Amino acid sequence: MIDYLNNKSPFLQKIVAIIQDNLDDEHFGVTELAKAVFMSRSNLLRKVKQETGESVSILIRNVRLQNAYQLLKENELTVSEISFKVGFGSTSYFTKCFRELYGHTPGDLSKIRIGNDPSEEISSIADKKAWSKKHILIGIVVALTITTAVFLILYKKDYKTAERLRKSVAVLPFINDSGDSSNVYFMNGLMEAILDNFQKIEDLKVTSRTTSEKYRNNLKSIPELSKELNVNYFVEGSGQKIGNEIVLTIQLIEGPSDKHLWSKRYKRELKDVFELQADVAKSIASEIDAVITPKEQERIEKIPTNNLVAYDYYLKGLTLINDESGIGLEEGVSQFKKAIQEDSQFANAYAYVAICYYYLDVFQAKKQFTEELKNYADKAMLLDPDIGESLIARSLYFMQIQDYDQAVKSFEEVLDYYPNIAWIHNFLSDIYAYMLPNTEKYLLHALQGIEVAVSDKDSVSASISYLHLSNALTQSGFLTEADKYIRKSKALNPQNHYSKYLHEYIKLGQHKDLKKTKAALIKIFGQDTTKIDVIQEVAKVCYTLKAYNEAWLYYEKLISIKSALQLDIYQSEDIKIAFVLEQLGREEEAKPYYQSYFDFAKNDQSIYKDLILSSYYAAVGDIEKGIKHLKAFSEQENYQYWFVLFLLEDPILLKMKDHPDFKSTTQKIQSKFWEAHEDMKTILVERDILEQ
Repeated sequence: MIDYLNNKSPFLQKIVAIIQDNLDDEHFGVTELAKAVFMSRSNLLRKVKQETGESVSILIRNVRLQNAYQLLKENELTVSEISFKVGFGSTSYFTKCFRELYGHTPGDLSKIRIGNDPSEEISSIADKKAWSKKHILIGIVVALTITTAVFLILYKKDYKTAERLRKSVAVLPFINDSGDSSNVYFMNGLMEAILDNFQKIEDLKVTSRTTSEKYRNNLKSIPELSKELNVNYFVEGSGQKIGNEIVLTIQLIEGPSDKHLWSKRYKRELKDVFELQADVAKSIASEIDAVITPKEQERIEKIPTNNLVAYDYYLKGLTLINDESGIGLEEGVSQFKKAIQEDSQFANAYAYVAICYYYLDVFQAKKQFTEELKNYADKAMLLDPDIGESLIARSLYFMQIQDYDQAVKSFEEVLDYYPNIAWIHNFLSDIYAYMLPNTEKYLLHALQGIEVAVSDKDSVSASISYLHLSNALTQSGFLTEADKYIRKSKALNPQNHYSKYLHEYIKLGQHKDLKKTKAALIKIFGQDTTKIDVIQEVAKVCYTLKAYNEAWLYYEKLISIKSALQLDIYQSEDIKIAFVLEQLGREEEAKPYYQSYFDFAKNDQSIYKDLILSSYYAAVGDIEKGIKHLKAFSEQENYQYWFVLFLLEDPILLKMKDHPDFKSTTQKIQSKFWEAHEDMKTILVERDILEQ
């Protein structure tokens, strides 16, 4: 193992210093390091490989782990705190990496005498191996071998037990013991508040409320649920609200064995409801040895409002908006506003009004509630910027106004508050896939989304998570692995048409049969002819095949729907529409689409700006300018596989094929992509997505 912290190489010293300056930033990776040292990604990869024989991502990971080792020697912080401090967003993943590097877990260091630096220990072992050639040490070596073998057997046994009973929890729907059915919302609110507290604990894996709700009237046994949900612990609750008093019974059950581990009956006044919620979360976390950091404990114990009438309205609002149909959103807004009337300082209520407005607008071509969303999100942040609800409201406002740089920063703050919620990673992966293209970050968030959702059997959300991961793998060129996960996405939700047509593109990458892809997409279109995204995919494939008459049939449908619904989407297709019209002899009709595309190109701020301009100039016949912008694009990093796949198939780009620089430029674009692909393999091996 290379000792990065005491290395004599000036280059490595510089690299390590930069990594240490960004040690607590889990998203500081290869791209960020390359920018910090003013090197291209490919040059950095080559230089690090020459110096160390390792990839850049392994170097960054090992610097983090060696810093963690030093912090563990100081014995002042918990393992969980150290994992955050050195940039690991997951304590379990930190433990896995640490064990792979050092041969034991961070927790085992308390049982092992910590003396020299680990690199010195390894040097010492190497010296001993040389000395072991002398017969006088053979007996000692044999004894040490036996001792080590026994230790590993016992360790593996303990590790497997720990793995089998890992800290995954499902909170089953609470039962209302009261004869008054109007109290159901209160019990639901208690359940959600306790589940919310669990989600603030990074060391716990928590099944979503949506999934738990599906088992409200389920008659399956706990062991059956444990196997079905891949969850090891279940929380059951029942109780009632009688006037100003709450009676609540909570049980913790070990899933595989159906063994009752802990039970407590609470009888509290209504004013102590928040203390009750915190007590339940802390008690159960303690029972299953989940680490609660000081910051997490502070968040769990925080009181959102001292006005119990306001809190009552708030719980009613939560029950209404948890209706997956979305019907309760408007009434939810009404209840949250009543809560605000009772307590004008109730930040959570302001935040949820903003959240409701976002989802009321999300599928609308014309946004109606942007100003209201901003005002309520701002008020929530003003009243309490340190709660998850305020951070989520602010993040959704940035999504609404398409300020994606700020949305990323804001969602990352949400992840600090709620480390175990998959949909946040899905938002971030969407941003890095489409709005701020970055294949590495897209893949990382897709992977993290799967990790935190792995035990969740909500088929719709799980299908979306697998779709994200499959698309991210595809964008990085890992088609075999992408195929595996898109099949899971389709199996979980056969109605997910995004998964259907992504699968066809994965097959295209594998077999390069564009005609077969076209036939498959037309079949998907036939299942629902209103899907505008499928329409433009079919049109695009027809264009690529130079079937211009057929392409126009679909582009005409696309234009008609966009016009009818006043949608400002798929501007990138305008160049193809113009080109198709031109090939059909309709040059005058093509002109506005060329202009629209040029305006789109000038305003684009993504890494694809030069590629977009290259297409424009190639289409209008200015080959020199087209090549100039294509060369500029070849200097970019982290572009998606689709651009490599279609680079030598696109009829417009092929207008430049006779230029002397076209072949070398396109080869450079392809080579850089596959170099980045090789580096990404390291991450995928670490996450068990790829085998070594």
